[in-house]
Amino acid sequence: MPESDQHHRGTLVVSGDPEADHLINTDPLALMIAMLLDQQIPIEWAFVSPLRLAQRLGGVLDAAEIAAMDPEELVAAAAAKPAIHRFPAMMARRIHKLCEHLVDEYQGAADSIWADANEADVLYERLLAVPGYGPVKSQILIAILAKRFDYKPGGWDAVAGVFATEDLRSVADLGDPTALGRLREKRRTDNR
Repeated sequence: MPESDQHHRGTLVVSGDPEADHLINTDPLALMIAMLLDQQIPIEWAFVSPLRLAQRLGGVLDAAEIAAMDPEELVAAAAAKPAIHRFPAMMARRIHKLCEHLVDEYQGAADSIWADANEADVLYERLLAVPGYGPVKSQILIAILAKRFDYKPGGWDAVAGVFATEDLRSVADLGDPTALGRLREKRRTDNR
């Protein structure tokens, strides 16, 4: 898999599966796919799914290979039990578009999006251009890169907004095995 010199290993503890956590902490495409999937399902399901998808695609996630696939083949891999998402067909098509974008804009290397982005506002604009990434998802990924991968482009905290704080607020704050439970409890308490 393509890796830049600036690739750092992350410290996310999210999925409850050490192999899945290792993949999202070492493979930038797996991290981007997990973030893409992180909606309308539990966080750990989103972050274990890149490993499941990799296992179904021959053991690795390769943006160029995924982009070259028939989207319906990817849908079949995504929908196999256990499915990678509550809406596996829709999400597989989004993953396909994500990979096409990475191939077209970044030679298939996911970490090229941030490797040379020295300013967070540049990174934010690049992330907003990624299919399936909106403002909040882009802010959270910037916070993950800063907090869990020690990649801090200028102004990252201003661009990441509330996700830059030390409050337990998003997946960016999940750095130990108890953090997910604490985040769920905080959200339950906040929603009372």
